[in-house]
Amino acid sequence: MIGKVIAVNISEKKGTIKHSVEDGVNVDLMGIVGDAHAGNWHRQVSLLDQASVQKMWDRGAKGLVPGIFAENITTEGLDLYTLPLGTKFQINDIVLELTQIGKECHQHCQIYQQVGMCVMPTDGVFTKVLHSGSIKAGDEIKVVLPIKAIIITLSDKGAAGLREDKSGPALVQALNNRAEIVRTVLLPDDKDLLAETLRQIADTYEADLVLTTGGTGFAPRDFTPEATLAVIERRTPGIPEAMRADSLKITQHAMLSRAEAGIRKQTLIVNLPGSPKAALECLQVLLPTLDHAIETLRGEAYECATPKMT
Repeated sequence: MIGKVIAVNISEKKGTIKHSVEDGVNVDLMGIVGDAHAGNWHRQVSLLDQASVQKMWDRGAKGLVPGIFAENITTEGLDLYTLPLGTKFQINDIVLELTQIGKECHQHCQIYQQVGMCVMPTDGVFTKVLHSGSIKAGDEIKVVLPIKAIIITLSDKGAAGLREDKSGPALVQALNNRAEIVRTVLLPDDKDLLAETLRQIADTYEADLVLTTGGTGFAPRDFTPEATLAVIERRTPGIPEAMRADSLKITQHAMLSRAEAGIRKQTLIVNLPGSPKAALECLQVLLPTLDHAIETLRGEAYECATPKMT
């Protein structure tokens, strides 16, 4: 999804109308340099699309210049308020993360006084800065939706309620701020059940990423790799190879891992070990390339040399 920057707006003091900066501005990890709303909080940079401004023109509002609604960035071509939290906006080197949609209006602005409503409380969005850079009118905005992930734990005892699942919750915590956890699943070591679950997730596009934990070793009921191979359409051998190579630096038992990884439709499926420690160690190998992998699957990776989104 691609949009455009119409204007960049700042105000040196809070409570004053923002004005457009024609030559562009710098953005650091606190927000737009020179804007009074920059700071160490979750609403560093605000955005409002021109389509929302048009709603106010249609209601008879006058004098609607960029920044009149206190937005830092006026955009074009983006349905901002429909995007999920965690969405990232990439503008040149800048990466912004969507943290809030709309806000309560405590003091009605002059536009509200004119027509009895204002779009910023409903259509405006707020972001925090993940990567700094510079921005000016005319720049392109690339929208990257958050990664949706499902974690599946394979354990006969866990599924029977005889053992606490510690690997699944550990992976959920490790993916915090990296992915939206759609759900977690606890299954017995059943090849057919796991295969059917993986098919259902991928074929309904429920998640971009599925991480399985458990069932990758030599035990008689370790069938996770076989279930994965029965489902995937394309193998991605580099992922388990990299995990095993890194794990071999820690333990020689890593060579016994039979973990697989691959793609079905637009879903990446990756097998991780069953122990929480080993699962987390292997996940750390995947994380640096995860954003690019999912963007590529979605068809959103326009360039390889893009800022790292964390």
